Amino acid sequence: MKKSDKSAFSKNKIRNDIILAAVILIIAVAGLLFVKLTKTQGNTVVVKIDGVKAVEYSLEEDVRYEIKTGKNNEDINVLVIKDGKASITEADCPDGICKDYRPISYVGETIVCLPHKVVVEITGDATDISLDAVV
Repeated sequence: MKKSDKSAFSKNKIRNDIILAAVILIIAVAGLLFVKLTKTQGNTVVVKIDGVKAVEYSLEEDVRYEIKTGKNNEDINVLVIKDGKASITEADCPDGICKDYRPISYVGETIVCLPHKVVVEITGDATDISLDAVV
């Protein structure tokens, strides 16, 4: 292969890499826009303990709830609903990761406390449910 052939091959390779990167970037931005624009505001907070629905709260009222779990209700998470958003503000679990979640308000968003087996999930009306996939 001549030196000029190597140079042309190298230029084509770089051009193709740039085109591939641009296509991937366009697909990623389109995906992010789709997710952002199709979010629906939730209206209910569902609390599940160990996979079982324990209680349901409305996002419309500003309140503070203690979620007690464990054998003797010794494990506590504090769920705060304020301005239509739910968050865990206090928890006595060892890692405290559930307190670090940002407040949630869109259908399908969750906050999970693994040590206490608590899942806080936002749900909406039956009309808000959309398809995940079409087969």
